[in-house]
Amino acid sequence: MARGKMIYEGKAKILYEGPEPDTLVQYFKDDATAFNAEKKDVIDGKGALNNRLSEYFMNGLMQIGIPTHFIKRLNMREQLIRKVEIVPLEVIVRNTAAGSICKRLGIEEGTQLPRPIVEFSYKDDALGDPLVPEEYIIAFGWASQRDLDDIIALALRVNDFMSGVMLGVGIKLVDFKIEIGRVWDGDFQRLIIADEISPDSCRLWDIETGEHLDKDVFRRDLGNLADAYTEVARRLGVLPSNAPQPSKPTLVN
Repeated sequence: MARGKMIYEGKAKILYEGPEPDTLVQYFKDDATAFNAEKKDVIDGKGALNNRLSEYFMNGLMQIGIPTHFIKRLNMREQLIRKVEIVPLEVIVRNTAAGSICKRLGIEEGTQLPRPIVEFSYKDDALGDPLVPEEYIIAFGWASQRDLDDIIALALRVNDFMSGVMLGVGIKLVDFKIEIGRVWDGDFQRLIIADEISPDSCRLWDIETGEHLDKDVFRRDLGNLADAYTEVARRLGVLPSNAPQPSKPTLVN
């Protein structure tokens, strides 16, 4: 399937014009970044793994009635997606204390939170994606109160689904972030899950050992990032369970 001209390049993905109106081709890169791109590397096979894992999660969400931008996977590194208007927020759901919340509040990493906590950060790399309260979001017109109510409901449904899926393969979903897109049917607006859902955007710990299976492996120099993502894919059935551990992952078509 032919793709059009490049319209955007981010830290982990490239977007191209799609073959049909209101579609895009999303290409997953092997680039790994951390600390707002201050740390960078290229991890062979990472893009292919994230493409397949994001496909897996997006399809699972759609099967339980949660709308997403995903249309279909095109090849090992590309998927066809619906063009959306991105809400300029990162939506973060936390189940267990880790990362920035520990620094902000002095909570010990690994502390189970009393309930899932939904946070918002303003999407701006130059500012470091600062955390913002709902009052800011409404005041600056990034989303309405009704939008926020719908976004929180969507995020918690994603959390329920993802937590259950991960628990079934012995992985704790510590936290994750998603992006939300607006689509329009005439004058009617819908909010849908956009961007990606992959180990790049989640914290995933082995339930028994506490081993990190997410981008913290790269952030903290804990081992080989491709090996960690491959383990997640293997447990979920995206890779065959009896396949040898590859240096460049061989994925199931």
